[in-house]
Amino acid sequence: MTQKIALVTGASRGLGAAMAEQLALRGWHVVAVARTVGGLEDLDDRVKRAGLPGAGGLTLAPMDVTNDDAMRHLCRSIHDRWGGLALWVHAAVHAAPLSPAGSLDQKDWEKSIATNVRATGMLIPMVEPLLRAGEGTALFLDDPRAGKPFFGAYGATKAAQTALAQSWQAETAKHGPRVVIATPVGLPTATRARFFPGEDRTKLADVQTEAARILGLL
Repeated sequence: MTQKIALVTGASRGLGAAMAEQLALRGWHVVAVARTVGGLEDLDDRVKRAGLPGAGGLTLAPMDVTNDDAMRHLCRSIHDRWGGLALWVHAAVHAAPLSPAGSLDQKDWEKSIATNVRATGMLIPMVEPLLRAGEGTALFLDDPRAGKPFFGAYGATKAAQTALAQSWQAETAKHGPRVVIATPVGLPTATRARFFPGEDRTKLADVQTEAARILGLL
């Protein structure tokens, strides 16, 4: 691979979108995955408007990370076109509404498991060969809400995702691929607004600044 290739799952909004944008502006080619077509198109527009010399580009992949066949086809296409990946950023998440554990909405519970846990366990085996081929790094975003009141669905499934990433990190420490788990600061994203609707967003960190900080860990 002459150009660095990154896969960003959950690239249409929030921190995932900010990292995809910054990678593209730094010369990477980013395969941006998200369900929200409009969000992906906005991301593409921002990169093109910047018009920076040496900027990379985007391949927009409007698909759901819980769709095994779609993600398998995408990974196969990445292999056939580029041979591997230098980076995988996994930012896709389902943020279930706050709810007492005794009143969990079962649809939200199942969607939380499907997106936050099952998709991660399905993607790691698909992406690992691509990262090995590209001597790449996987980046996960932790959000430690496990055991907090009303965060049952989100906290439990996000903790399970992080635990899976930690196991992978320990298993590949000697021979790769490298696995990094970062904990972002509070950000004015749609996910956080769903959890803390009355919060003063002006006191939260800038998303682009936090994206740059986390990418600096790689």
